[in-house]
Amino acid sequence: MILNRDKALKVADFLLQIKAVKLQPSNPFTWASGIKSPIYCDNRKTLSYPLIRTAIRQTFSEQITEAFGNVEVIAGVATGGIAIGALVAEELGLPFIYVRSAAKGHGLENMIEGDVQSGQRIVVIEDLISTGGSSLKAVEALRTIGCNVLGLAAIFSYGFDDAKKSFVEAICPYFTLSDYDHLIEHAITTNYITEKDLESLRSWKTNPQNWKP
Repeated sequence: MILNRDKALKVADFLLQIKAVKLQPSNPFTWASGIKSPIYCDNRKTLSYPLIRTAIRQTFSEQITEAFGNVEVIAGVATGGIAIGALVAEELGLPFIYVRSAAKGHGLENMIEGDVQSGQRIVVIEDLISTGGSSLKAVEALRTIGCNVLGLAAIFSYGFDDAKKSFVEAICPYFTLSDYDHLIEHAITTNYITEKDLESLRSWKTNPQNWKP
């Protein structure tokens, strides 16, 4: 879900400017899953650009307050959501914790790092939603210890239907600052891509497993 179209287009512009997102329909990337993709996303690059990092932090903070109201803790998803989550927590003056992908194999064997109490109202931060699997695993870990997860917020989403369905089934509201549709809308209006590219990009989102460049 996008809360503000103008801000979604602005964030898309940021991501394309610094090549945090790359669009290459004619020379696709190969994901770890083997899927051929015309898009590659590394939102951690936003941390290297102070003005963009600040804008994203502030936009997150404004929209979290708008969407979820009274929040007590911000939780980042390891690893991509840790740094931006900590920045958002600082902006909101809230405690910060993070959730590992799996329990640590030594010491206290924690999956959740930081101080958190059962019943606390938490918003989870991600850098990217693809299938939604890692995000919802973090949500479930927090719910298992009794936390009240209000929802999740991410910088960007591919907008896959399966991911949307997973969030609905998990009863986890979420929003993203930008998404695939707004990104390619901005890319075509700024001549970053051609009309031929646009057709290919839309085709990929509809059926990424069987897409051919």
